[in-house]
Amino acid sequence: MRVALNAWFWDRSHTGSGQYTRRLVEHLAALEPGLDVTLVLPRGGFGSQVSRFQVGGTLKPGTPKLETHDLGKLYFEQVAFPRACRRLGVDVAHVPYWAPPLLPSVPAVVTVHDLIPLLLREYRGGPRVRAYTALVAAAAQRAALVLTDSEAARRDILACLDLPPERVWTVHLAAAPCFRPDPDPEDETVRVRHGLPLRYILYLGGFDVRKNVRTALAAYTWAGPVIGEDCPLVVAGRLPERDTPFTPDPRRQAQALGLEPGWVRFIGPVAEEEKPALYRGAVAFLFPSRYEGFGLPPLEAMACGTPVVGSDTTSIPEVVGDAGVLVDPDDAAGMAGAAIQLAEDPDFRAELSRRALAQAARFSWERTARETLAAYRRVAT
Repeated sequence: MRVALNAWFWDRSHTGSGQYTRRLVEHLAALEPGLDVTLVLPRGGFGSQVSRFQVGGTLKPGTPKLETHDLGKLYFEQVAFPRACRRLGVDVAHVPYWAPPLLPSVPAVVTVHDLIPLLLREYRGGPRVRAYTALVAAAAQRAALVLTDSEAARRDILACLDLPPERVWTVHLAAAPCFRPDPDPEDETVRVRHGLPLRYILYLGGFDVRKNVRTALAAYTWAGPVIGEDCPLVVAGRLPERDTPFTPDPRRQAQALGLEPGWVRFIGPVAEEEKPALYRGAVAFLFPSRYEGFGLPPLEAMACGTPVVGSDTTSIPEVVGDAGVLVDPDDAAGMAGAAIQLAEDPDFRAELSRRALAQAARFSWERTARETLAAYRRVAT
């Protein structure tokens, strides 16, 4: 079977779509050596360039310069990619993010990770963004099969895109192999580099409004007087450049909440290779997000043996299962109570850590690849 893959995000490994694309293709190659995967990449200017995938991620010829402006991206998705699929004579085209061609030239599979631009008012953007969302929503109707990351996201897709249930499949994601509970010699180096205490509660992620970081901070209005000095909240991630309603600055929020400086530490951006050490060193991972199509950070934390304290909404309960404490996303007191118990009760933490590892083991990239391959076979027949 020959598959053409839209590789727009191939060299954007800092994005979720880029990580998903690479890990999926690598595991597909390992699972099915006879599968012919052709990457269709944008090139400088308009058009596309193709490359056979090599195990290990080698591209031949060299990776082209990506065209980043809106018109170039739209042209690649709607014209250059389907044109390349037709020219290559592939059996299936896979777009690993929500941008299928409106007029596919071969049976198309599209992965829709979430419907944030449709469901959350703050993310709808201006007229151009709304027009693009309308286009890709209409194009999803033409896809032979839609894949999505969770049952929660599948329910959203069925409700909003009016697709028949048999054309929407849930294929869960997984944590990368580097997220594991075994200590690494570099863990102490990472701890010292970021000035981390021996015990801390971790938030690691973005700061846009749906991430709801204010509730994580508000939890320390209760937890701070009890554990704040011994087990502060460590907030990791690139802080907003501007304090806006869409990206509120958590430093201003912490000050407005009256938190003591020692209770919360902002350590800024961290490298991808440092994340396992941060998770492993944490007493718990705090994740108060209001909406997730999947929620990879909690899964990464659990794969490191770290219990999750998070919100009980959208896909998060599906990912976390019984390996954490989940409450309403506005229940700062409930999150504080769970954080205090995990910090003060070693038996409780040990039990949730055991459950975390068991829950994380239910997700694997091999399974993701196997179920995606089944989708290809379904639409190619």
